[in-house]
Amino acid sequence: MIPGELIVPEGEIELNAGRETVTLAVANTGDRPIQIGSHFHFFEVNAALTFDRDQARGMRLDIPAGTAVRFEPGDEKNVTLVALAGSREVYGFNNKIDGRLEGESVQEKTKKEKGKKKK
Repeated sequence: MIPGELIVPEGEIELNAGRETVTLAVANTGDRPIQIGSHFHFFEVNAALTFDRDQARGMRLDIPAGTAVRFEPGDEKNVTLVALAGSREVYGFNNKIDGRLEGESVQEKTKKEKGKKKK
């Protein structure tokens, strides 16, 4: 074996086999190009991209790691998203979840807290 050598089986490797996927139409309504990386939580992408965000919660682009999809201003294209795996916790990005995907988002929690303070 050579240091750093990868030994892989012959044939093709299917990425994300068995995971839930969804295909969405996405449009860039902004005036600047927007590029989304392979592992970015698609629910939290730039607000200038219009699509069904509810369907994108807990999903990322179904493309090889380290690659990206670019949307030029006015572009509309279909993208396939794949469910995030692992612990299904999302932190950072645009801070719309900051916790377990199956729980409430930060915005939902904040709205409830603001509602309690007004009463």
